[in-house]
Amino acid sequence: MTVTDSVADLPAPTGPMRTYFYAPHEPGRPAVPRPGVVLYSEIFQQTPPVRRLAVQVASLGYLVAVPEVYHAHEPAGCVLGYDDPGKNRGNALKGIIPMADFDADARAAVDALKSHPACNGVIGAMGICLGGHLAFRAALLPEVRATACFYPTDLHTGALGRGGGADTLARAADVKGELLMVFGRQDPHVPAAGRRAIYDALDAAGAWFTWHEFNAAHAFMRDEGERYDPAVARLGMGLVADLFSRSLAG
Repeated sequence: MTVTDSVADLPAPTGPMRTYFYAPHEPGRPAVPRPGVVLYSEIFQQTPPVRRLAVQVASLGYLVAVPEVYHAHEPAGCVLGYDDPGKNRGNALKGIIPMADFDADARAAVDALKSHPACNGVIGAMGICLGGHLAFRAALLPEVRATACFYPTDLHTGALGRGGGADTLARAADVKGELLMVFGRQDPHVPAAGRRAIYDALDAAGAWFTWHEFNAAHAFMRDEGERYDPAVARLGMGLVADLFSRSLAG
């Protein structure tokens, strides 16, 4: 399985949304439409580790779309650095974008996948860090059948978007597909009390979900830096492969 990539500027209410597509290809075999997955990045947008993660997911047999979540505030192609200025800018931006804009962008990304000639109309979502929260938000759309959320930030506090009053977790009962929730136990951004709050909310809502906690730090899926845990990341990708094979490919 090889992976080809392309770029498109999708129409969105706040302006063109640069989106990167990754499509699986089996040499010597005719192309067939496949399920689509919206992959949401960390606060830094599509860094090299996020691109490599997208290629991994595509290699499982899915058309992957990676939207730039800050497209209304940064030029197309912007990648924030894994440093203090990058973190500060990313955290500032996630706090000024209205949740309605995040939701409209999710709608645009899902619609783009559904209409893509390489997609069969079956849709999933995945995200890490901020992207874990945005993937959960995308799961509120009825056609999203399965969603993998890795250490989603601000989900238990609601501190996302302009005004910091995101109602994402309160709407857990609106999620109709299956959720995969994965956390690192040594993650200060989603501490034990926060994880318990998320679990209890999902349980009370009757959500269809699986829950996994590993002895790992925040950003353990990012394949560079001291917090990367290759063994746990492999387990995480195995969980993603299982979820999507059951809920999307089947």
